Amino acid sequence: MPKVAFLPAGKREQTKLQNRNAILDAARQVFGEMGYDAATVRDIIRRTGLAAGTFYNYYRSKEEVFAALADEGARRFGPILRARRAESADFEAFVRAAIDAYYEFLADEHRNWVARRPPGEPHPHVQGETPETAAVFAEVRDAIVAEVARGAPAVDADFLAAACIAVARGVGDKMLERRPIDTAGAAAFAVGMILFGLKGLPRAGA
Repeated sequence: MPKVAFLPAGKREQTKLQNRNAILDAARQVFGEMGYDAATVRDIIRRTGLAAGTFYNYYRSKEEVFAALADEGARRFGPILRARRAESADFEAFVRAAIDAYYEFLADEHRNWVARRPPGEPHPHVQGETPETAAVFAEVRDAIVAEVARGAPAVDADFLAAACIAVARGVGDKMLERRPIDTAGAAAFAVGMILFGLKGLPRAGA
């Protein structure tokens, strides 16, 4: 009976991590060059150099790969968001710091690989419904609840957190479509909308 070679547990985990990273790196390139809709699993596999069976050990579809990219982006942004919250004296300061940090994060991601993304394609970073993006949402909600407890006007924390994130995402996506990418202008608009509504927005051309 032939002997079966087994990798040590540590080596197996390292190989799994390398394969997963290879798939995500390939997906970034393929989605960036071809766009999400046009890209296929076959395109991603070709770019990795891995066997098709190896790919399917980790992901069942390009939708799962896209969700993993969103999760990875949220995982990297989460500590940045928590640090900004720790440094902020109140909710308004937290919103300003968080939005600034988020748009700088998006711009950095854009420079790294999203520059080739066709216009209108979804941006996978800190979006989607994954455990890590849920943690980002919870961080924003917790900040709102804490400020209400400290005497801020009582509001529905879930609705306000959803509104904050929706505004940040929507303005961020539009920011990435423009040239040059204006993180400061986008942040001023998003912060004004979140904190003060229409009356708080900077005037066009001002």
